[in-house]
Amino acid sequence: MRVCFPVNHEKGLEGPVYGHFGSASKFLVVDTETDSCFVTENMNANHIHGSCNPAIALANQKIDAVVVGGIGGGALSRLNSLGIKVYQSERGNISSNLAKFKSGELKEMSVSSCSSHDHDHEQNHPHRHEHLGHGKRIGGGPHFNKN
Repeated sequence: MRVCFPVNHEKGLEGPVYGHFGSASKFLVVDTETDSCFVTENMNANHIHGSCNPAIALANQKIDAVVVGGIGGGALSRLNSLGIKVYQSERGNISSNLAKFKSGELKEMSVSSCSSHDHDHEQNHPHRHEHLGHGKRIGGGPHFNKN
């Protein structure tokens, strides 16, 4: 299984999960069967707000799941329509989130979940986003709207 983590700097498994899927400059992709990983550029990082296209962003990397700090409703819906499940990251680095993913401890996100959590990620995203239909983002650290 291939699991994708949004990142802004190449720090491998010891780096943090970036706070917003669509604006991450890169993605760290981990093969859970071999524990091998590679970094790929986000081919859609400079999109118009609300127009994130995960199929372009992931450049056809054949991803099975994404672990994110925060994500907009449109991107979440598009990922799900591609058959990609999205999970909420927790405190810690990518390695600890990968271990929690493998053990089934991470919460799967859905457009209707509109949940948030209170931890910081690598850096704050420079502007607010709104989750369509609810006025809230899904997930994210203190720089996002709360329920």
